[in-house]
Amino acid sequence: MKIGLEVHVQLLTKTKLFCACPNRHSEEPNVQTCEYCLGFPGSKPTLNAAAVEAAAKIGLALGCNFPEEMFFSRKSYFYPDMGKNFQITQYEMPIARGGALDVAGKKIRITRIQMEEDPARIVHEKNYILADYNRSGVPLCEIVTEPDFTTPKEARLFLQQLASILEYLGVMDPSVEGSMRVDGNISISDVRVEIKNITGFKEVERALTYEGIRQNNLIRRNVAVARETRGWDALAGITRSQRSKEEEDDYGYIFEPDLPRVTLAKAAIDAIRKTLPEMARDKIKRYAKMGVSGALAEAIVAEIDLAQMFESVSKKIDAPFAAKWFAGDIKKTLNYNDARMKDVKITAEQIIKLLMMVSSGRITEQVGEAIFRKMVEKPQEPETLAKGLIVIGDDKELDALAKDVVKENMEAAKDYRAGKKESLHFLIGQLMKKTNGRAKPEAARKAVEKALGSKER
Repeated sequence: MKIGLEVHVQLLTKTKLFCACPNRHSEEPNVQTCEYCLGFPGSKPTLNAAAVEAAAKIGLALGCNFPEEMFFSRKSYFYPDMGKNFQITQYEMPIARGGALDVAGKKIRITRIQMEEDPARIVHEKNYILADYNRSGVPLCEIVTEPDFTTPKEARLFLQQLASILEYLGVMDPSVEGSMRVDGNISISDVRVEIKNITGFKEVERALTYEGIRQNNLIRRNVAVARETRGWDALAGITRSQRSKEEEDDYGYIFEPDLPRVTLAKAAIDAIRKTLPEMARDKIKRYAKMGVSGALAEAIVAEIDLAQMFESVSKKIDAPFAAKWFAGDIKKTLNYNDARMKDVKITAEQIIKLLMMVSSGRITEQVGEAIFRKMVEKPQEPETLAKGLIVIGDDKELDALAKDVVKENMEAAKDYRAGKKESLHFLIGQLMKKTNGRAKPEAARKAVEKALGSKER
């Protein structure tokens, strides 16, 4: 199996690529448009310098090479999403070439990075098609890989890592629908099939997995695999044929006469390089010096806002202890609520207070996790939520509760005394439940064992 990806990223700029229309989401269609967006005859493009800088940052982050100059071309095709019947893109001389990204120890080569304008958004109704030109002209950066993937899972891991890089660079907003769209090229034999416009990392993996199975089944039946473009039907979980695959020559590329060649001076590229932020791989190295293990560090830096919060908290909390929480209970709770750290109204000071209560032994880790869950659901101070949940510090109170547990679960107690040691874990769990998690596990174990050893039956 050979897989290559074409990743289309909407760049986070104030205005569109070739005009001054705002580059932002709007519910009302066709309001963020001008003569150029709509493809009116005689309208001229003007290149957005901020978009060029954003694309250059991506190239630098992926270790690409930059030509001395780049230029744009017209890619001709006829479809309702492109009013002027051609798309301004790069083909012969893109902004960057080469480069690579290491994914799980495997080098994925980058063929090229090119800039282009996004077409309009097509809305399919039952009996007709609508076009929303608000998206027309939004700056895109297309990242094309070599066919270095051998499994759909590798493609998903690559996209997750690439999205993290783009977010660190500040060139993409992942919360915007369609901010990253993927075309997957897959072949089992020598025939390449393209799957267009897949959104979502898991959907890319699903689509490629299905297509691989479909092609294998055709080959087993001695049926030729057609070179074509297919679409992904996420609801049905299948790919559907759309059209025969075009060759690049079919698009009739010609030099765009309304835009000049752009010089990419080494000094300008070096100046952009100096503006790059600390990337995830650099944070992992720095966290290692703070005593944070590689696995925990990788889990934290996967999301920039989680890493930023960790760094604020670790200024006052032991870094390895804080990392264990951020990579574990905090990230797990956020994922369960389908939220990011930036989405919840929790401050660094509140997390510091919570972790201080746990590290000092005032509350158990189990209670701490429960408190954080409530903080995500509804912003509250951890001290308020901890009322009535402070660790039981009185051995007599815990001993009395353990005796009650044994009395209430005589069958389990008998089983334990008969040699069934697993019954002890059941009784400890019952005690933890009775104390609402206020007992430390080791203290609960000792109290139950003490109660079982008493003469009361």
